[in-house]
Amino acid sequence: MIRQLDEAAINRIAAGEVVERPASAIKELVENALDAGANRIEIAYADGGKTLMRVTDDGCGIPPDQLPLALARHATSKIDGSDLLNIHSFGFRGEALPSLGAVARLTITSRAPGHEAGEIAVSGGQVGAVRPAALTSGTIVTLRDLFYATPARLKFMRSDRAEAQAITDIVKRLAMAAPFVGFTLRDVSGGGEGRVTFRAEAETGDLLDALYGRLAHILGTEFAGNALRLAATRDGLTLTGYAALPTYSRGAAIAQYLFVNGRPVRDRMLHGALRAAYQDVLARDRHPAAALFIDCDPTLVDVNVHPAKSEVRFRDPGVARGLIVSGLRHALAEAGHRASTTVAGATLGAFRPEPAAAARIYQMDRPTPMARAAAYQAQSPGFADMAATYSARIEPTEDPDDTPTALPLGAARAQVHENYIIAQTDTGLVIVDQHAAHERLVYERLKAQMADAGIASQALLIPEIVDLSDTDHALLTEHADDLATLGLIIEPFGPGIIAVRETPAILGPVNAAALLRDILDELGDAGDSHTLRSRIDAILSRVACHGSVRSGRRMSADEMNALLREMERTPMSGQCNHGRPTYVALELSDIERLFGRT
Repeated sequence: MIRQLDEAAINRIAAGEVVERPASAIKELVENALDAGANRIEIAYADGGKTLMRVTDDGCGIPPDQLPLALARHATSKIDGSDLLNIHSFGFRGEALPSLGAVARLTITSRAPGHEAGEIAVSGGQVGAVRPAALTSGTIVTLRDLFYATPARLKFMRSDRAEAQAITDIVKRLAMAAPFVGFTLRDVSGGGEGRVTFRAEAETGDLLDALYGRLAHILGTEFAGNALRLAATRDGLTLTGYAALPTYSRGAAIAQYLFVNGRPVRDRMLHGALRAAYQDVLARDRHPAAALFIDCDPTLVDVNVHPAKSEVRFRDPGVARGLIVSGLRHALAEAGHRASTTVAGATLGAFRPEPAAAARIYQMDRPTPMARAAAYQAQSPGFADMAATYSARIEPTEDPDDTPTALPLGAARAQVHENYIIAQTDTGLVIVDQHAAHERLVYERLKAQMADAGIASQALLIPEIVDLSDTDHALLTEHADDLATLGLIIEPFGPGIIAVRETPAILGPVNAAALLRDILDELGDAGDSHTLRSRIDAILSRVACHGSVRSGRRMSADEMNALLREMERTPMSGQCNHGRPTYVALELSDIERLFGRT
């Protein structure tokens, strides 16, 4: 028998889609505050949000006569319902407040300009009357006893600490999306004022500068110091934000933040594009760190995919993916030989001097280069005779004063263990892994040559016939021209059948059927395929590894300096093909600190 559910049951069911945990409720309430034009938002919670959540803002407020309507399902001030694709606000469905009121005890206190303050309460779906209240401006939403009306949901709640961490994470994401808004997050478990667990003051300046300051505060100064600024546009979509250098990577995808029109999203296609952009400079077990913002006309993206609004769907997903990949690769190429400062930090951390017997610090004046040379000659006139047995090796140049120490990677001064080049700069020294550095240089040279001359294909004596479904057949046929540019020539050979006539010569013998199915899997998953390109790049990387300067080879001063200069000219030379750093730069001030000279 078919029954019409009552309003309370409908709201509780809807709440299951909108409110998964306390962090979900905080997300909805903070987004409402942002839509209200708030400049400062304060969030308080107790017991991981299970017993209390309170969001206070200084936004536009709600007139008393409209408070009951704010608790009605599908009632909203943000859209008029005429165009569900032209959405400029975080919220628009009108489900959050009634859903929260259906599963918890909700109180809204608000005051709009020109009106008196009012308050309304709802408990388990039962709405009370509007009462007068004391409030100067803005809105305070208090939520108590989440899921008390649906006890079964309480069993799925995690520990207080885990729920509090989830709340902190969602507030930080929203704070990244709104750098001009101040945020305060407070844990009031146990009563009283509680303790501030997160605070971010409103940033000033233009958008990118404000975003940089907010990211530095949330993700840390290390991320900010090793991040590349992004600014790219493609077919109506704009990409801004910051992405970290490859050598500043993570063991898991925990530092990846994506936003579409200011909305934090978790989109598999966008995350895949981020991973693809770094695939040439990161090892498989490392993950990039980035905060990417895509902005476009609201009609080009559908945010009405899921009630939680954490997923979006682009009208042309290929454009969005291509924008991220090309924008990131361009920024990485422009970074040139730059490597993250964390590499130097880890190196200095590995230098563990013996603990001093007493806290005595010796300070000496730094001599000039000429004074040093004279002192060395006076102190050890026979040192040159020991050069044959010394582990470091360098051949003298004609004029030491002409060495380019002012250049980013300085001038080669020695080679130790026949693998590491020691170079001197004006402010410190650089240690270069000659094999890793030359490997990247050869790899980039091979890729440039292939781009200029194209990818040669090898014709098969007997074309390989691959039987596919009609859907896969149509998908491959649609991308046949793109595959041809990579040396893979295919053509339809009847219903559901593809004939592979040529394969990339550099791959050698290849299982064409397996290759096509790998390409199809990627096309179905991300809407674009980089499988073939990845395989070709892997071959070039292997060739570069075997064709580069090997460890154990002695190099002359001119060879070492030539390697340093080419590194400065080559994109992405700060890391090898496997994502490892090619050099470490140490500041002289840090080295002196190790020896207690400062």
